[in-house]
This record gives sequence, C-alpha cells and structure tokens, in this order.
Amino acid sequence: MASRAEKLARLVSLMKLQLRLSEWQLVQLRQQEQALQDEEAWLIGALNALRPPAGSSSASIARRLTTTSVGARAVQAEASRQLDQVRTENRRVKQVEQVARAAAADRRREAEKRSLEEIAGRPVRRHDWLAATKGAGSRQ
Repeated sequence: MASRAEKLARLVSLMKLQLRLSEWQLVQLRQQEQALQDEEAWLIGALNALRPPAGSSSASIARRLTTTSVGARAVQAEASRQLDQVRTENRRVKQVEQVARAAAADRRREAEKRSLEEIAGRPVRRHDWLAATKGAGSRQ
C-alpha cells in the first residue's frame, strides 16, 4: 500500500512539472504572438504612411506583412493547441492528485489498523476497528 501511495505522489510531482513546462511554453507562444502582432501593426502603419521608411518600398513592406501575418496565424493556432494541452494536463493532474490522496488515506488507515492490532495483541476485526475509530473521533 505504501509503495502505491509513494508512486502516485511521485507521479503527481512529475505531472506538475510537465504542466509547468506546458504553461511556460504557452507563455512563450503568447509573447511571440504579441511580437508578431506588434510587427503587423507597424508594417500596416508603414504602408499607410505617405512615405515608406528609408530603404523600403511598398512592395517589400507588403511582402513582409504577408509573411508576418502567416506567421502570426500559425503561432496563434499553436498557442490555441498549447492552451488545450495545458487544460487537459491540469485536469489529469487533479484526477491523479485525488487518487494519490485516497491511496495515502488508505495507507494511514492500514497503519492505524496495524497499530491497534499491536496494542490489542490480536488481529482487529473490521467491526472492532470501526468502533475504535468512531469512539476516538467522538472524544476529540
């Protein structure tokens, strides 16, 4: 029983690390998306200006804008996929945490049962154990 609870605790820890990595990747994608949107806005402003910036033509700015727009859409799609992955991983972590808590509670109950058996000097039946734990709870 202890081994299962320990394995589940380690699994939860690893899953949380994976979730943090996924969240970090999402933040990086959001920043990249924002940078591309800022560049798009600047390029649109440059196209709308009466005179393009020095060394640039309207055609070259338009090509850059097209490339930037395609990149922005690709990053936006990847960020959306990453957000779905973060949500899925978050749900999975919560489920495994719940299972780990149940396993830890089982482990504690088994330890209490063994302790009662040692004190009583005989195996504790389920009925006796339930009565003992209910009695202890009402005294507190």
